[in-house]
Amino acid sequence: MNPHKQAVAPRPRPWLSLGAGVLAAFAAALGPQGSGPAFAAAPPAPAASATAPRSDPPPASELSYEVFGQAKGFDYRATGSLSWRREGPNYEARLELAMPLLGKRVQTSQGSVGPDGLRPTRFADKRSSERAVQFEPEAKRIRFSNNAPEAEWLPGAQDRLSLFLQLAGLLRAQPRQTGDVLSFQVAGLGDAEIWQFEVGALETLRLPAGNIEARLLKRTPRKPHDSTVEVWLAPSLGHLPVRLRIAQPNGDVADQRLARLP
Repeated sequence: MNPHKQAVAPRPRPWLSLGAGVLAAFAAALGPQGSGPAFAAAPPAPAASATAPRSDPPPASELSYEVFGQAKGFDYRATGSLSWRREGPNYEARLELAMPLLGKRVQTSQGSVGPDGLRPTRFADKRSSERAVQFEPEAKRIRFSNNAPEAEWLPGAQDRLSLFLQLAGLLRAQPRQTGDVLSFQVAGLGDAEIWQFEVGALETLRLPAGNIEARLLKRTPRKPHDSTVEVWLAPSLGHLPVRLRIAQPNGDVADQRLARLP
């Protein structure tokens, strides 16, 4: 190499930084990869029930989605798939979102099924690397692979993926009215808090898969950095999720809609 030759700086490629930002917001459709900041001013979490309500999880299915979103003011599109399987007393769920050129993010939930529905034992979230959550009901603990402080396990505890199938099971097991509230513990990759979903009315959605009647369940934020989570469950499809919309406080949105009927 000529020691007198001047090094040429790489040409800036702004599309790379934009793509990274889009991918980050796109990944938010599956929930944050880490725990958010704590705020002392947040209202106290509602108490969890000592026993979990009855649940009837939906039959096994494979669902495909189109994902529409906005990140840093730019629109994007992606694809998604949900695999939900049951074998004897055990279950496995896998949710994958993929965007051309920018990669994919995969979440998996494994566990068993009982009268109270899904009982997760392990939740994993993988993008560039994998992080996991272990549920230990016997020890009444939830442990995190990122060395976050372990949390107390509460009856009916779910993870960021199993919660959608558990909501389906709760609606299948018992009719719900508009205004009802469903509460249970939800574990992410560094925390385990009580989430509340308010039951909305049935409405007809215009989706890529066609017009489908579904019921909205909405989780409203409790803390300044919480996301708003809306999921629509279709009675005609075993109350499986046909639309999932997550809005971040910074304005980023990911909207996952059923692409075709299973």
